[in-house]
Amino acid sequence: MYEKLFTEHNIGSVTAKNRIVFEPMGNYYAELDGSVSKRDIAFYAERAKGGCGIVMTEVASVNSKTGRGNLRNICTDDDKFIPGYKEMADEVHKYGSLLFVELYHPGCQGISPINGGSMASPSGQESNLIHMPTHEMTVEEIKATVKDFVDGAVRMKKADVDGVVLHAAHGYLLCEFISTYTNHRTDEYGGSIENRVRIIKEIIEGIRKECGDYPIIIRFSADEYMREIGIEGGMVLEDAVEMAKLFEQYGVDAIDVSSGNYETMNWAWEPTGFDEGWKMKNAETIAKAVSVPVIGCSVIRTPEGAMEFLDRGVQFVGSARQFFADPDWGNKVKEGRVCEIRKCISCLNCMETLMAADEDNGIRAQCTVNIEGGDEITYLPLKEDGAGRKVLILGAGPAGLEAAVVAARRGFAPVIVEKDSCIGGQLNLANKPPKKEKITWLIDYYQAMLDKYNIKVCLNTEATFDLIKSENPYKVINAIGSSPVLPRAIKGLDQPFIITPPEVLSGKCKLSGKNICVVGSGMTGIETAEFLQDQGNNIELYEMADDIGPGLFFQNLIDVMSRLGPGGCKLFPKHQLVSVSEHEAKFKKTDTGEEVTAKFDNIVISLGTKSNDLDEEIKKNCPEVISVGDASKSGRIRAALEDGYKAAISL
Repeated sequence: MYEKLFTEHNIGSVTAKNRIVFEPMGNYYAELDGSVSKRDIAFYAERAKGGCGIVMTEVASVNSKTGRGNLRNICTDDDKFIPGYKEMADEVHKYGSLLFVELYHPGCQGISPINGGSMASPSGQESNLIHMPTHEMTVEEIKATVKDFVDGAVRMKKADVDGVVLHAAHGYLLCEFISTYTNHRTDEYGGSIENRVRIIKEIIEGIRKECGDYPIIIRFSADEYMREIGIEGGMVLEDAVEMAKLFEQYGVDAIDVSSGNYETMNWAWEPTGFDEGWKMKNAETIAKAVSVPVIGCSVIRTPEGAMEFLDRGVQFVGSARQFFADPDWGNKVKEGRVCEIRKCISCLNCMETLMAADEDNGIRAQCTVNIEGGDEITYLPLKEDGAGRKVLILGAGPAGLEAAVVAARRGFAPVIVEKDSCIGGQLNLANKPPKKEKITWLIDYYQAMLDKYNIKVCLNTEATFDLIKSENPYKVINAIGSSPVLPRAIKGLDQPFIITPPEVLSGKCKLSGKNICVVGSGMTGIETAEFLQDQGNNIELYEMADDIGPGLFFQNLIDVMSRLGPGGCKLFPKHQLVSVSEHEAKFKKTDTGEEVTAKFDNIVISLGTKSNDLDEEIKKNCPEVISVGDASKSGRIRAALEDGYKAAISL
């Protein structure tokens, strides 16, 4: 059914064993001097082991003095880096996969404090997201940058890396040259399409001169979608087709089609509101215009989506986040284990953690659903020393499910008891708002794992001390979750028209044609507001903080608000709920102190959750119970899964 995915195909002088490409993604795993780290090597090797025929690295800076994206991205501008790439290539080659290193300079999207001054760009235009000092490059700087790219390719060839990717996507330096949005030059590097791609032509010619037929892939944004944010100009597909023809003429061996830049991030690294396959047209159109292989990405999560891409004439199917979430995707598809795929849920935790990465707290790019992702060197291989010992897990929410699966992988015999009639816990609420159905994929994955490891699940069963005694487990893990908070300081929250997000999302409270106030604009609040709006209600959203969505990752906030606002929802930041009376809510404006009263049919309180109380007998008689997920501390899905994972490996 998926045979074409596993056929060989050439890229220049090398042959990929299949059509599956792990695309580049920033990770913050490198050593501080720009060297490849052991963490890097383990990370990329795992993607090769899992079935990716081509593995591409994160961005590799061709100039570590003026062109680093962060303090921990790999670099190529010194011979001292060669051994690390050689070790990485050797590991990837063990699994019959190809390694390509993505060469780049961040341009105006770089961080000036770590690059010794203002950032280079074609025309001195600042990024409207990064806002770093920027200067227009001289022709001499352009020539020097061309040499940096060429020298990087030379070093990669010496390291036995199979080829290089020239990164001309996502608003970085080469993308800035080819885009009319950022290139306003009037010399030979600006104006016409031929002039705007001249820097890339010179890089290709330089690599060919120094490296011969060494494989070169060009990765570029076929559409920057500037029109989506109300700006004219930028890359559009019509120009991209003409550029692709020129790239082929200049001698590239393959074209990797992406989209977007930092100012249109939701069209480059898509949140959950974007469906699988939404931009297939870009790669499909370019594939029809050139004869070299084309690599396409389009939020591919399923083998069906990948096959549709190939059927449209694209030769390779790429993804970064899907193979971050499940490095074994390729093997699972090939072996007929599709139901076991752990699909990326497009939550963008990988992007959020990458942007928050720093040296003090040890944060680096993390995947919500794959706790081992980026930590392969720490966790793998798992010890298999469970010896059939029983582990009793109270609760079948995400923390409990992850604990059960990891314990089973280690050879323990987990037993789950769950008071409800299905597994998933609060995932069964999180998947209800519009565009959040991807959460169901995670529930499906865990069901497949329960079946695979023959894990016993007792549904409709309360966790009691008598049950624990009867099971006589080696260890007990408490994963009974949390419940909504109704602050006692706010008077009137005990009235029947007061409801909580779980009551709405579960269908227990069905509302239509009502005037509804939602208090609290965390992710649960705004998604519940969108759900209710979608059900035909008039929504007003109130938030005590200065802005709607305090603390939310901006891409996810933009995604939800792009639907919530146009749907008519009225927003009231700086409004603190003081009290509630009969269908009335009284607020105090936090900036002026003014009191405001408004009438509603119902009021939804979304002000957080608190851990559920464990049975008193259990607490008294089982002091060594391990609490995980919301049963320990309320948090996001990643926090719950990480708790469950770590509990299982601590057994």
